[in-house]
Amino acid sequence: MRIPTLTKLATATAGAVLLATGTAHALDNDEPTPATTIAPGTAAHTDDVQIDAGAPVITRDNILIHAPLQTIWKIQTDVENWPTWQPNVETVVKDTPGRLRPGSVFRWSTEGLNITSTVKQVDYGKRLAWGGPAQGITAVHVWTFTPTSGGVLVHTEESWTGDPVNANQAALQAALDNSLHNWINNLKHQAESQVSK
Repeated sequence: MRIPTLTKLATATAGAVLLATGTAHALDNDEPTPATTIAPGTAAHTDDVQIDAGAPVITRDNILIHAPLQTIWKIQTDVENWPTWQPNVETVVKDTPGRLRPGSVFRWSTEGLNITSTVKQVDYGKRLAWGGPAQGITAVHVWTFTPTSGGVLVHTEESWTGDPVNANQAALQAALDNSLHNWINNLKHQAESQVSK
């Protein structure tokens, strides 16, 4: 696999769905579904999806967004509208209709790459994870959302494994770093611009 193709793959996957892996569908509204609601006083599940801590390429980034959690969550999970605020995302098609949930699948293209992502975890307003393989790279992408007094701290982390990663670790690390940095900054801009309207 050529390095330019891998670099495009890295850029493509980083912000989105477990290669930036698997986010699917926009929420039709911002109410949690019963499957993702945790009753007051109940401990959250402990089986959170995690990135591959032993992966040769791992990127972590975070940003404080001065917008309501509901706004940020809706933008991030409305995958069909990613192309309107993510310049590198060309198209997104949901294979699984309805709300974002584990098992949801969507197909998207970026930088000339076609990616199929599968949602692994949705904890409404708190945590989102997706993943999948593309061109020999297996990605796991996790997002967390933490309300603070100044807005919402959005944290993202992604791991990449596979032969192409082992062969071009430095180039793919730089590509993933750049992709996630751009993704969270675009998310911040989109969310804050909606609030200021």
